[in-house]
Amino acid sequence: MNRFENLLPKVEMLAQKCDNNGHINPELYDKYEVKRGLRYKSGRGVLTGLTEIGEVKSYTIDDGEMIPCEGKLYYHGVDIEQIVEGFTSEGRFGFEEVTYLLIFGEQPTEEQLSDFRKLLAEYRMLPTSFVRDIIMKAPSKDMMNTLARSVLTMYSYDELADDTSVSNVLRQSLQLIAVFPLLSVYGYQAYNHYQKGHSLFIHTPPAELSTAEAILYILRPDSKYTELEAKLLDICLVAQAEHGGGNNSTFTTHVVSSSGTDTYSSVAASLGSLKGPKHGGANKKVVEMFEDIKENVKNHEDEEEVRSYLQKILDKEAFDKSGLIYGIGHAVYSLSDPRTRILKKYVGQLAKEKGTEKELALYEMVERIAPELLSKKRNRPVSANVDFYSGFVYRMLGLPLELYTPIFAIARIAGWSAHRIEELMNSGKIVRPAYKNVAKHTDYVPMSERR
Repeated sequence: MNRFENLLPKVEMLAQKCDNNGHINPELYDKYEVKRGLRYKSGRGVLTGLTEIGEVKSYTIDDGEMIPCEGKLYYHGVDIEQIVEGFTSEGRFGFEEVTYLLIFGEQPTEEQLSDFRKLLAEYRMLPTSFVRDIIMKAPSKDMMNTLARSVLTMYSYDELADDTSVSNVLRQSLQLIAVFPLLSVYGYQAYNHYQKGHSLFIHTPPAELSTAEAILYILRPDSKYTELEAKLLDICLVAQAEHGGGNNSTFTTHVVSSSGTDTYSSVAASLGSLKGPKHGGANKKVVEMFEDIKENVKNHEDEEEVRSYLQKILDKEAFDKSGLIYGIGHAVYSLSDPRTRILKKYVGQLAKEKGTEKELALYEMVERIAPELLSKKRNRPVSANVDFYSGFVYRMLGLPLELYTPIFAIARIAGWSAHRIEELMNSGKIVRPAYKNVAKHTDYVPMSERR
């Protein structure tokens, strides 16, 4: 980029033209009843499709009025809290089981789950020299870009890349689900070595490992992890595997798949969506925000001092000046996020193992205070979302910040795959909502008369 530095003043001058001419009068959105963000003013999403894969429940309807309720999340009709309680009480990992449920619409038998795990293990292999030729070349500082580039490059290794039959897309989806941990972690290892100067570790995970175990195995230099560490990471993957068809990245899956494009292009587009700090990048912002709070609040046990600093964050006077308390509030949930309830049941165990109980107490304090402050501002109840505790779990696991969002992607690829297959099976129209042009018509001006 250095060779283009002399062009920056010209670009900045042109950018001023965008800034001067790109603003649309906000009143026009109301005049033409535009549903910005495909949401009504109440926050309820505009109905754009039907799905059987995931259901998000955050309110009930009484006499036409939306009544907030405790949040619920269902995977193919099964309550996620029951799912987590089920596989944890039976002493097994749950992500592979949930992936099967999302894609095939049924809970697998013991034999079906065993065969499915073996199939994923066989697919957990990258093409020959892919790590050397693709991942090690020009490592990016952002792992989501690295992941997207790797996914797009895998198109070149697939002889049936453009075949959109259900059987072929299923095969491609299972391969991507299996290799996402490798693409993500190996991408980080390359970055950590070539740009940070640390030792390079490329471990091959044993076939018998679960997805959560494989991530920890290939990430850590000694490949060691505790049972509790793998269990918590697995629960995070389960909690983030799916969230209905309306979330930004899954809706992107539907939009792009509706055009008839290939699986790799669809997944890369969804990765681009998930990268955004308003979506998958939020858990990283939560951890960064808490580091800022710990640095600027002298007494972490003083509730009034913490409250005062949170108000400064809301008033755009502290942290990143965005006015956002990351991890608090959700586009859909109001009273509670079921994924947060799940993580809270187990996060204390990991905090005890890691000796971070005091930091957990600070998280719990912010979780109490922040909704009070935000509710006054938004005039509706808010609560902690899944990013609030998932980032804390990742930090306790010693995961680098660069991998927080890719791990979200490792989980959500299961949901994306299920939705892509559903979109193709129902072969609807290409998604094409309307935009109204509000620019005035003007006459063409000859070059010699322009000023």
